[in-house]
Amino acid sequence: MPVLLVIPARYASTRYPGKPLVELTGATGEARSLIRRSWDAGMSVSGIDRVVVATDDDRIRSAAEAFGAEVVMTSSDCVNGTERCAEVAAKLGDAYEIVVNLQGDAPLTPAWFVEDLVAGLRADGAAEVATPVLRCDADALNGFQEDRENGRVGGTTATFDVNGRALYFSKEVIPYTGRRFEEGELCPVFHHVGVYAYRRDTLLKYPDWPMRDLERWEGLEQLRFMEHGHAVKCVEVEGRGQKFWELNNPVDVARLEGIFKAQGIA
Repeated sequence: MPVLLVIPARYASTRYPGKPLVELTGATGEARSLIRRSWDAGMSVSGIDRVVVATDDDRIRSAAEAFGAEVVMTSSDCVNGTERCAEVAAKLGDAYEIVVNLQGDAPLTPAWFVEDLVAGLRADGAAEVATPVLRCDADALNGFQEDRENGRVGGTTATFDVNGRALYFSKEVIPYTGRRFEEGELCPVFHHVGVYAYRRDTLLKYPDWPMRDLERWEGLEQLRFMEHGHAVKCVEVEGRGQKFWELNNPVDVARLEGIFKAQGIA
């Protein structure tokens, strides 16, 4: 069951234009662009047959090709990363049965998140799309709450049933807890990690489904599957002591660089 990993990257981000080309400094003092760090994360995953960057912007293409990435140009009409992945899957033919979407703003995604995700999709024959969820520690949950209190849109949280089927995803913190948590407490909130594994046949149908209200209001592409009656499998992954954070806003640059330095990531 061959696997294609796609890293969607667009320049015209509403919240952070030019985000893929933002330079992030690691523990050794070396600065690498966000798209380079995302590529490095994708290349570290085992069991992947091919890794490509998908973009509609020549600046991103040039930057990616300069460090050796394979780039597939896609339409500027793609409204999200899943549509961009669908276009890549159609262009590259039917050689790949599973397509992974490693979004280009999550360079701290550990390889085992993606490996566990692909294994989870393979193990559940009824699942058409799967995505990882990570139980928040107190620091991560308090960071989400701080973002919301200051009017920033931070990470996404997820709720799911006893079979791992998603109930809802939101940029608000769900479920509501009403308080801050202390270090070492078991938090009831799960951070949705922005990675997806799709069965190719389902992915190719996605662009033809109209966007509905939940996806439009939340700005979360995975809700389109749910609004059209397709279950999303949540695969719980373990942090193993590694901090995870995405680059959503300019303030996150310092957060990511702090994690790189604390964890010795070059």
